[in-house]
Amino acid sequence: MSRNQFEFTDNIMYLKGVGPKRAKMLEKLNIFTMYDFLTHYPRAYEDRRYITPINELEIDQTAVVVGRLSRLTVRTTSRGMTIINGILVDNTGYIPITWFNQDYLKDKLEDGLVLAVVGKVKLDGWSGRPVISQINTFTILDYGEKPMLGILPIYASTGSLNQNFFRAAMDNLLYIMPDLPEILPDVVLKELNLPSLDSAMRAVHFPKSNEQLHAARRRLAFDELFLIQCGLMLIKKQTQDERLGISCKKNGKLLKDVMSKLPFELTGDQKKVFKVVAKDMESKVPMRRLIQGDVGSGKTVVALLALVKAVENGFQGAFMAPTEILASQHYEKFVKQLEEFGIRVGLLSAKVTRLKKSREKIYQQIADHEIDIVIGTHAILQEGVQFKNLGLVVTDEQHRFGVAQRSELEKKSEKVPDMLVMTATPIPRTMTLTVYGDLDVSLIKQMPPGRKPIETYARKISDRKKVYTFVLNEIKSGRQAFVVCPLIERSESEKMNHIDPATEMYDMLSNGIFKKIPCGLLHGKMKSKEKDEIMEKFRAGEIKLLVSTTVVEVGVDIPNASVMVVENAERFGLAQLHQLRGRVGRGSDKSYCILISDSDKGNAQERLDIMETTTDGFKLAEKDLQLRGPGQFFGEAQHGLPDLKIADVFRDYEILIAARDAAEKYITDENDLSYYANLRKNLAIAYGDKFNAVLNA
Repeated sequence: MSRNQFEFTDNIMYLKGVGPKRAKMLEKLNIFTMYDFLTHYPRAYEDRRYITPINELEIDQTAVVVGRLSRLTVRTTSRGMTIINGILVDNTGYIPITWFNQDYLKDKLEDGLVLAVVGKVKLDGWSGRPVISQINTFTILDYGEKPMLGILPIYASTGSLNQNFFRAAMDNLLYIMPDLPEILPDVVLKELNLPSLDSAMRAVHFPKSNEQLHAARRRLAFDELFLIQCGLMLIKKQTQDERLGISCKKNGKLLKDVMSKLPFELTGDQKKVFKVVAKDMESKVPMRRLIQGDVGSGKTVVALLALVKAVENGFQGAFMAPTEILASQHYEKFVKQLEEFGIRVGLLSAKVTRLKKSREKIYQQIADHEIDIVIGTHAILQEGVQFKNLGLVVTDEQHRFGVAQRSELEKKSEKVPDMLVMTATPIPRTMTLTVYGDLDVSLIKQMPPGRKPIETYARKISDRKKVYTFVLNEIKSGRQAFVVCPLIERSESEKMNHIDPATEMYDMLSNGIFKKIPCGLLHGKMKSKEKDEIMEKFRAGEIKLLVSTTVVEVGVDIPNASVMVVENAERFGLAQLHQLRGRVGRGSDKSYCILISDSDKGNAQERLDIMETTTDGFKLAEKDLQLRGPGQFFGEAQHGLPDLKIADVFRDYEILIAARDAAEKYITDENDLSYYANLRKNLAIAYGDKFNAVLNA
């Protein structure tokens, strides 16, 4: 293949050095095309610019050493581990070298070979002498051949594909690849002192210096974040400029009457956020607002008032919840608070729409505006649901829905309805800018008065008996408890791990210490009807101890539950543990969250310690992003956005802000029509159809 024949969409099998067999292996890394391979960025680099003579090696130094191999021995331990020992000799001295458990090397290595080894020098515990026992990579050199020197890339690999393959194949790709067209405006490149896209792409794979690598990485990270910001702002701009929104009048008597009958005084944050929401609703520009509030901060009350405002102005409202249980709970509360004011509330869930007769009836009532506020699950998105005059859409727990569902809801009305999005998962500012770039953001940080903090304790498995004795005493005192497990049942791969699945934990507890206590089991493989029955019994107090998977993470309001026990707590992120903790502490009783774990892997203990010391969801979210990276947030938060291949929204916060500022400047500049015209093409170059699908949603 030559430069003239090259296309980014060509199958990777046609690249020199790849072929069908290796192409099949690359599919495991989601590499299918030339562009996929080009953007398979190095995960690390080896500084192989200098060869270090053996007599100059230092302890704990990672170095490039070239020498002749001698005194090669191979032995197998009683546990079946292969250990290969040898001596590496150059004209300044010698050093022992060891390969552990690399059986396949027995047929490749022999005395007399010249090797270029990249490894770490350690002090041998037995002899007290320097040895190379941590080998990163090594190359067998032909007689007279010089090793490849420089800052060499290290790629995520699979199967038998080694670093030599990736480096050679990438070198071949860069050789035949035509110069990349620039996708950023010149003014942005100059303003931020960014290198060209073509030079950055080549330098990120084979940098000549650390400075060049830093500049290349910064440019490519900026591109990813800038294009995401542009896409999100285009969505926002299209909504504002191309479609007619609704406009409400100032707050009227109905809204004031409902507010006066609330069983509590609104907090300062609730009043402040509702004031902003009301102002948005009075504007002709469609409202697009995200309300972030910790568990129990009172977001739903703000949503209820916004829906009443819409109804008072002659519009219908829709409130979409992620689960049937939560939809039913909201329905009951809304009916209780709004019925006396003549506001008609309807429930639309899978249970309701299962029967054709009841489905047709509620569809007709919605279409005829005989229902003012519709509360439901994804059933609201179904094709047969059409509103007569939809003015406001509220989505609860937004990270369960995503941008595509928001777009579907907009199509339920001739005019663009206002959109209010709520999430109890605190999202760091970095993620808010990236994931919710098409939304304005409001925070509710104040907690309602009287809400007691939940005491959190991290405990070992050896403390389990004491923990469950405590839980039993709480139940005997008239309260209820949750036990949450990470798995439903034990799979083949989990059999050797110390994981206690929900089914086994339920059997152990219900037949053991809680034998005389009504227990229930809840997990995702159950049928909806069965899950609803279990939850209803738990809500009614018939079940005292509920053993569950994370299906209880969202939308379970049991004021009588005072204890949350999380088994294998290391398997959950901080944000998820915080959500689970929020299932208790909803009543007047003192509440507890007990995290059980014996894990000492990675940062497990650090995360559990943080849970013990703070109940601030925003602090936890920042820490979770720092410890686990942005993958979890992107996975849940905004389906349809391209994956970040090189940018990291936590590490690259300053780049993200610069990208946001640049996008705001160039997407709102009406004079730069040429840039608008090229933007979709630029997005397609970078991300293909994936991003255009979002823009066209």
